[in-house]
Amino acid sequence: MANHRNEGPKLPVQQLAILAIARFAEPLALTSVFPYLPEMIASFGVEKNDVARWAGFTGAIFSISQSCTAVAWGRASDKFGRKPIILIGLLSTMICFLVWGMSTSLPMAITARAIMGSGNGNVGIIRTMVAEMVPERVLQPKAFSLMPLVWSIGSVFGPAFGGFFAQPAKQFPNVFGDIEFFKRYPFALPNIMACCVFFISFMTGLLFLKETLESKRHTRDWGLELGEKLTRPFHRSKRNKHLRRRSFVDSEASAPLLAPSTMSSSSSQLDSKHSDPVSMKDIFAPQTTINLICYTFLALHSVAYDQVLPVFLNYPRVIPDEHNTSLPFKFTGGFGLSSDKIGTIYTVYGISCGVIQFFLFPKLCAKFGVLGIYRFATIVFPIIYFLTPYTALVQDTTARYIFFLAIMLVKGFVVIVAFPCTTILLTNSATSLRILGTLNGVATTFSGLGRAAGPAAAGAVFSWGVQRGYIIAAWWFLGLIALMGTIPPWFIVEGDGPTASSASVSTSTTASGGEEESLLQRGEEEDDDDSSVDGYNEVAVLEALGGGESESEGDDGKERKTRGNKKTNGWYGTMNNGTAS
Repeated sequence: MANHRNEGPKLPVQQLAILAIARFAEPLALTSVFPYLPEMIASFGVEKNDVARWAGFTGAIFSISQSCTAVAWGRASDKFGRKPIILIGLLSTMICFLVWGMSTSLPMAITARAIMGSGNGNVGIIRTMVAEMVPERVLQPKAFSLMPLVWSIGSVFGPAFGGFFAQPAKQFPNVFGDIEFFKRYPFALPNIMACCVFFISFMTGLLFLKETLESKRHTRDWGLELGEKLTRPFHRSKRNKHLRRRSFVDSEASAPLLAPSTMSSSSSQLDSKHSDPVSMKDIFAPQTTINLICYTFLALHSVAYDQVLPVFLNYPRVIPDEHNTSLPFKFTGGFGLSSDKIGTIYTVYGISCGVIQFFLFPKLCAKFGVLGIYRFATIVFPIIYFLTPYTALVQDTTARYIFFLAIMLVKGFVVIVAFPCTTILLTNSATSLRILGTLNGVATTFSGLGRAAGPAAAGAVFSWGVQRGYIIAAWWFLGLIALMGTIPPWFIVEGDGPTASSASVSTSTTASGGEEESLLQRGEEEDDDDSSVDGYNEVAVLEALGGGESESEGDDGKERKTRGNKKTNGWYGTMNNGTAS
């Protein structure tokens, strides 16, 4: 008698890894500017007290441009597919980073950042692809934590590139001192290195990334065919056993659930449903609106903190005395660090975030729920912001760095769990899968507004404060904003996800089609287990996080195949055998 092994849901590891490579280039390049940005702005002839203002504005112009085009890129991805838009974003950003690194004036740098932002809508589209790759709610904490993990890894190398390789003719005169190019463009080298990574990401996506948009999944992809030819010698034996899959979901979509005529009819109805115009009512549903507000607040204060922090670390040390200090509010001075030391601090910060992301976040989600963790994180943010400027008052060098790094580690923890949490909550508030591309474009627009307003306002407040002896001004400004951001999360009701609406479409298709089962119908899944936490089945979550497979067999094994919630995750067909990677 054959034993039927219960494998449970699996992550599409291969495709997520390819998507992670495409995502890796952006944090690598974007965070590489942090250590040298104050020195770069100062090299354009900007006064020391005005560096924070222009550094904030330079960061803001990128976000403003990105927010202006995010919805357009999202709609383009809904129409033309996710993959081509991602490739366009990578190529555009790569070119603009070269121009940015060779900027010789403030207007040139600002223009390069503006074009860079307007040509890249990848953040929202990549989130959409993850949602389409992983419809199972039990796997979402792990899947949605992957891209922030990639950001953490990129943020380890990015600041190291920026801090270590900026001004190479000055830092390494024996190696680069005689090269005129690096004397004329002192900040070009880290950007050139980052662009090499962009090129690798672009080629990997072109050759191996598979389309996830339903209406484009079966369209011929010349890039995939070229990638197949290039890798054919390495998996020739596998080709004899399995037909090549055009999509990571083809094995489920082609399972013998229906007669061909029924599959054709169902596919036609799906394409018709997918092509319906997306209305503002669909996007701005009550819960979606609340989640967008939360995401905007989070982007505003967290990104502003990261933009102002290097200016604070670079600002000269000031010894407190009766003339410049009147505690608890009036004092000034920073850490007086150079770009290479700031890069080291960001590297430690990035490594810590990566460890937190990989080891703690999925387990915390399984135990406390996504919404609970997010609410906790929003409460911690304002405390961090209020305390940050007081690290400069510590006179002992070792104690000062310990105090500062402790705050940075706490900040790293809350930010690294807050962003994937709000992404999961936003995705699960969507009314259907067909609006995900546009919704994430809207989310990018709203977060872009926050990421624009935050650094610009915080930079201006920082400059205003240091001119009057109040270094706390920018940090307390961000703290007050973060305090306001603690209110909306308490109005969030965690949704069932966009796949629930797909299941509804599936049910209506079955009713109109007689006895035949719809392609999207996965059957009734019920779970009355008391061990569920905020809609997640605890056993299933722990199994998914452990990467193992259940050993249950027979009828007991069938019962354990439920996904941890009562909704179906249609759209990709029956998933009893796990998602193909």
